[in-house]
Amino acid sequence: MKKLLLAAVALTAIPLLAIAAGPAGIDAQRLSDTVKTIASDEYEGRGPATPGEVKTVAYIIAQMKADGLQPGGDKQPDGTRAWTQDVPLGRFEITGTPSFSYAIGGATQALAQGDDIAVRASMTNVDRVDIENAPLVFLGYGVKAREKNWDDFKGMDLKGKVGIVLINDPDFETGSGDFGGKAMTYYGRWTYKYEEAARQGLAGLIIVHETAPASYGWATVKNSNTNVQFDIVRKKPLEAHPLMEAWIQRDQAAAMLQKAGLDYEALKKLAQTRDFKPVVLTGETFTAKYDVDHKVIVSKNVAGILPGTKHPDELLVYTAHWDHLGVGRPDAKGDKIYNGALDNASGIACLLELARVFGQGPKPERSILFLAVTAEEKGLLGSEYYAANPLYPLATTVGDINMDGAGINGRAHDFTISGSAKLALLDDLTALAATRGRTYSPDPRPEAGSFFRSDHFPFAKRGVPAISFGSGQNLLEGGVTRGKALADAYVKDRYHQPADEWSADWDWSGVVEDLTLLHDLGWKLANSREWPEWAAGSEFKAARDETKGQRK
Repeated sequence: MKKLLLAAVALTAIPLLAIAAGPAGIDAQRLSDTVKTIASDEYEGRGPATPGEVKTVAYIIAQMKADGLQPGGDKQPDGTRAWTQDVPLGRFEITGTPSFSYAIGGATQALAQGDDIAVRASMTNVDRVDIENAPLVFLGYGVKAREKNWDDFKGMDLKGKVGIVLINDPDFETGSGDFGGKAMTYYGRWTYKYEEAARQGLAGLIIVHETAPASYGWATVKNSNTNVQFDIVRKKPLEAHPLMEAWIQRDQAAAMLQKAGLDYEALKKLAQTRDFKPVVLTGETFTAKYDVDHKVIVSKNVAGILPGTKHPDELLVYTAHWDHLGVGRPDAKGDKIYNGALDNASGIACLLELARVFGQGPKPERSILFLAVTAEEKGLLGSEYYAANPLYPLATTVGDINMDGAGINGRAHDFTISGSAKLALLDDLTALAATRGRTYSPDPRPEAGSFFRSDHFPFAKRGVPAISFGSGQNLLEGGVTRGKALADAYVKDRYHQPADEWSADWDWSGVVEDLTLLHDLGWKLANSREWPEWAAGSEFKAARDETKGQRK
């Protein structure tokens, strides 16, 4: 799971022939054809380590070659580069029939995988998880933030216990407090909560799902967590993951608490305060038994480069992720293929179209890397691996422009980015947009934590100026009302579901304008001596400043 996509399936369409080319030569038909191809059933949902990956990687490489790019991946023994970067990943899958239940007073309540609870395959390199009658404890939002003088754990010995925590931040419900009000901090992300659970020594952590604070429905949780899981290869995985990681439906969690004499809503309110202390579910225990198949596989980031004519060692990066969920649990219609047309075949279409326009035009002074990353859906793993093992130095990387979910609802008066980060890259984009009569609108749902859910984040946290572009919701046809309705409908009915499929009715006119804008930004940066910076006070500025001497 990741960012809330700022795009949705259009209800009306403008014929493709009417929007065939934008000012930069962006071709709507090519965009549509790419999505139609790699989001087809033939590509089986583009799951990593599947035949769908092999087909997808081959397709992207073929297009990059045709676009005039050069291989930009791993260095070979002869000094040349491959088209790909190897990304070793741990692959984890629950096998057989898992069993989950909780018990109190001699009565046992079973929990159905996918319906009541969504348990992820353990990423701790064990063959079997066997948690027997572990004590249960409610841990508020599961946050330990020293700089905010906030500790939901209060020194309790949690070894061998299973924790229950709420999703998002302690001030999500009230809209004000120490965690940015409605805007989610990293403490609100499910990834953080599992990481902190491992640090606290918990045997397992169960996150309570509610649609509003999670920013997506239960279908997204179920489809994203009950299939194959991936992680970077870790020497000590228990330092990053508890033995069991799970989500649970809100009503099931409330029932668990009620049977221990506790009130869910009252505990939630208490958890919003700094004085909260862990609450033991007296006499109540949790049991989980399931087998895990685990192995190490090698997935691929695809990297095509356009070498700079004057400053080839300085690099601008465009990113998009090629993967989706593959083949998984069938929907009500029996469809098991998670095609991921908008998320994120459309982003790859945008990446390849920009590569074509740059590749067939005048050559830039700085190099431009077009990077299609793997395993975004499993936790930004492809981009995390690249940022930790960069093919080109991050110190001389000008910035990263990420694309995830194209705006196929038509033209918009505005644009946005994921999150609310302040940086010169956004200032440049805003200024260029103004010349085209478009304005910047802040992330319409900062509570969704979108900044931490896209492939620009691994770059950003290492100091590289990075944004994830989003089409605006203030549409020329229907304004914000229609734009928001379409975005909400996409999240409800298609996001991380088999229904995210290509449609001939998509309106690409807005995408043409978006890519023209992103092309203009890239061209400006690739032909200047500008080094965009983070704004003063940004949490990413210090990391960038440490490498300032390496930039001319």
